[in-house]
Amino acid sequence: MNAARAINHHADHPGFAGVTGVLCAVAFLLVGRAKARMAADVARISPQDHVVDVGCGPGTAARVAARRGARVTGVDPASAMLRVARLVTPRRMPITWSEGCAETLPVADGSATVVWALATVHHWQDVGAAVAEARRVLAPGGRLIAIERQSPDDATGLASHGWTRQQAESFAALCRETGFDDVSVSESGSGKGAVWVVCGTRR
Repeated sequence: MNAARAINHHADHPGFAGVTGVLCAVAFLLVGRAKARMAADVARISPQDHVVDVGCGPGTAARVAARRGARVTGVDPASAMLRVARLVTPRRMPITWSEGCAETLPVADGSATVVWALATVHHWQDVGAAVAEARRVLAPGGRLIAIERQSPDDATGLASHGWTRQQAESFAALCRETGFDDVSVSESGSGKGAVWVVCGTRR
């Protein structure tokens, strides 16, 4: 039997810097729209929301939330990603772009109603600290949402950039331990588009 895989099994990823980062950002603009719409639907985004998009990349999900009337803070550790996000986002959109990481979000206590991370938790350096940080910035009743691609137990390389069921359940357990209620793990999509969706509400 394989040993349990860490929730953040790709925490050693070198990140997205320089020309490579810009090229990856452009590539990410072409994918991820389905996950962005899914996150907005799961969170039931409305004009009353302040969404913190952790690992926002070039901002696809942030723009989906903004189009639904939400105020958005897009946070990413890669300046190259944020450069592309600013370039392709209309100035009128209520989005603030900030360089930062999941463990130290540049957001005030209790000021967000939604924190989501789309295909980024498996890269976080310290998942426990990041979940606690999400709880800090969320107001009571705020929602934490993580979406990760379904990955087979024996996956390697690019195919392993996602979660097994064990990893999704481990993340859900950590959320419960950190002060989130109504934590659920569900599946969505099929084939290569299948994902895990973990949701919780800040108590």
